[in-house]
Amino acid sequence: MTKEFYDELSPFYHLIFQDWEASIEGQANILDGIIKSEWGDKVVSIVDVSCGIGTQAIGLAKHGYEVDASDLSPQAIERAKEETKKRCLDIKYSVSDMRDSFAHHSKEFDVLISCDNSVPHLLSDLDILTAFKEFYRCIKPGGGCLITLRDYVNEKRNGIQVKPYGVRVDQGVKYIIFQTWEFHGDIYELSMYFIRDDGSKQTETKIFRSQYYAVTVSKVVELMQEAGFKGAKQIESEFYQPVIVGTKEV
Repeated sequence: MTKEFYDELSPFYHLIFQDWEASIEGQANILDGIIKSEWGDKVVSIVDVSCGIGTQAIGLAKHGYEVDASDLSPQAIERAKEETKKRCLDIKYSVSDMRDSFAHHSKEFDVLISCDNSVPHLLSDLDILTAFKEFYRCIKPGGGCLITLRDYVNEKRNGIQVKPYGVRVDQGVKYIIFQTWEFHGDIYELSMYFIRDDGSKQTETKIFRSQYYAVTVSKVVELMQEAGFKGAKQIESEFYQPVIVGTKEV
């Protein structure tokens, strides 16, 4: 379900952000600051194991990092390649499930990242732990792991909730965007709606569906520790989601 969700969403993914170009730059500035603060200024290589259409990978490559990037969605990877080419950057893209990160990339990096609430697509603690163990193997001794995800602590686990994103204008066309969440325990069904309004009396609605595990930050920290990461913790940052970091012991 996750692969199909992002395959279908990839042409529209930039509309999630009010200004995608500004988000690329702003997120990269914050992530660069965190990386330098946590692991020093000698970080060279970064692997993004849930890169989507390239939001973080592109921004970090513009900061001069050597970036490899992978994602479960072939269509998202194709979009990321196109966006990277437009910006005359060099990023090595490939298709991979984050639970196979080391088996796929087969080398170690200074830092591994997984942003934009990607980890909660793994629907059990066991799946997340499997991914984290692969993350650990992908990182050089003394290197780090950086994850961002939603804060689910105060989310209600019942009923159908509506999460508005707002109105976007893209090439003269308005899009009204919102999500609905329907919980079944800690797992929820997400439907993301894009209503296309080109000014005529007819509208077109696209609906993309997936599932998430409303895992808490504290549980993610616990699972990172279980996977071997030292000093796993949530840190204070200006990033739009909670940021969790951990380090591979030297």
